[in-house]
Order: sequence, then C-alpha cells, then structure tokens
Amino acid sequence: MSFAGEVKAELCRAPHSRKCCAQAECYGIFLYSNTFSAGEVRIITESAAFAQRLPLILKKAFKLSFDRVPEGEGKYIFSITDPQKLSIIQQLFGGDPKTPALHINFGIVEESCCRTAFLRGAFLAGGSVTDPRKGYHLELATSHLSVSREMLALMREMELEPKAAQRKGNAVIYFKQSDRIEDFLTSIGAPLAAMEVMNAKLEKDLRGSVNRRVNCDAANLDKAVEAAMVQMEAIRKLEEQGRLAALPEKLRETARLRLEHPEDTLSQLAQQCDPPVTKSALNHRLRKLVELSREEWEDGGAREKN
Repeated sequence: MSFAGEVKAELCRAPHSRKCCAQAECYGIFLYSNTFSAGEVRIITESAAFAQRLPLILKKAFKLSFDRVPEGEGKYIFSITDPQKLSIIQQLFGGDPKTPALHINFGIVEESCCRTAFLRGAFLAGGSVTDPRKGYHLELATSHLSVSREMLALMREMELEPKAAQRKGNAVIYFKQSDRIEDFLTSIGAPLAAMEVMNAKLEKDLRGSVNRRVNCDAANLDKAVEAAMVQMEAIRKLEEQGRLAALPEKLRETARLRLEHPEDTLSQLAQQCDPPVTKSALNHRLRKLVELSREEWEDGGAREKN
C-alpha cells in the first residue's frame, strides 16, 4: 500500500459518532469529489478503506444510501442520482436546489470537530500525499475554484499556511514543507502518518549529517596524507644533504617518528614523543623541518646558478 493509501486508511478509522461531524465530512467529500452537480454526486476512489467508510458516513449524515455502489475491486465508484436524495443533501448545504452550492457554507464548519471532519472528507476525496522518504508534497485538488479559494482561507484561519496553484483546470492547495504536512495530517486525524513524516525527515537529516561528516573526514584524511608525504620528502631531503644529524634533538626525534610512522596522525605522533608533546608543538616541529628543507634547496639552487 502506498503512503497515501496508509494515510487514508488511518483517517477511515476515525469514529463518526456525531451527526454534525458526519455531515461536515460528507460536505468535504462532495466538494472534492469527481462530480457534484444538480443531477449527480459521483465519487471515485482507489482506497478500499474509503470505499468501506462512504456508505456508513452517508447513512450517519443523511440516513441515505448510494444509488450506485462498486462492483468488484479496482476503482470504486459511488453515485447518487435520485432527485429526492440530492434535494435533501442540497437543502442542508444551502444554495439553489437546481444548482449545487459550489461555495463553502461556513455554518457547517463552525465547530472545531466539524472542521476536522470537513478537512478529512476533502482529503479522502481529493487529496494525495507523497511518500516522505522520497519527498514532501501534500495537496487537495478540486475543479471548483471558488471552493479552493475558500478552503485556502479556512486553512489559513486554522494556521495551516498552505500554498495555492492551478493545474490542468483544477485548483490545488498544497504543502511542500514537512512540518506543514505534519500539522495538516495531525489536524485531520492522522497522527501516525504525521509521525512517519517526522521520522522520515529525521532519518534524512541524520543521513545527511553522516554523509557530511564522512565527506569532511575523507577530505581531512586526504589533507593529512598529503601533508605527511610533504613532511617525509622534506626529512629525506635533509638526510640526503647531511643536515638532519646536525639538527636539534627534538627535530631529529620528530623526523624519526614521522619516517617510522607515516600513517599516524599528528596526535598519535605527539603521544610517542619522549616526553609526549601537544599536537600543536609537534606540528610546529614538522613545519620547521619542511622550512629547513626548502631553505636548503633554495640555497643550493642559488649556488648552482653562481
């Protein structure tokens, strides 16, 4: 099952004990359904959980049944075409009985519980959400522009802060930030899905942090290896020129340790000194050896030219 399917399955486990909430949920479903007109209400879904919930929620809200119910699996199609049933629905939601109310009747969603149910219904009928392990995108799509505008205002009043767009003749309200998606899913009654979004984000952040650390460590290791090669070359050059034996004891010890332990870090080498020294002190000694080697090379080059 897809993540969107899991979200809708969780939403469909929500109880619908209050009639006002059942009506609000039906209202959201109808406004975001495939067809909501004077002659028909048609709802098409691929969610088995939603298909099981629809007849129950309609009966709870209006004591009505669908005129058409699904046959078999696949896409589940429900419809109401009986004029008397459509009139009952239209009378509750308001508007001209001959023309369905394609504006949100805010009287239906005055209570916070009814707002939750209304948003839940809208998402069940016209919502989708991507797998948070792949990306962050949740949207509600309807062909009714006025409904989408009013839904946007309602959500902003609830401090959900979605964005709006139009796509292929549909008005779309969407979220692309994980925390906004978490808030929306929690507000419509899908806390488990919201937690999954949160966990996916934490995993991504942790993975990104580990990758950055690994890349940083790899870069530092490359620098350390390069520095060690420069140091060893400098020490060998001083040895070939016969100058190494004449250097102070501390520098000779540092040179010996670097040649004997080419892969050790500065901290490891510092601990092998007798007595142990700080990393900074050892680094200073190695820089001095490199500088001496370069000075000797430059002097030698100058003498050859002369």
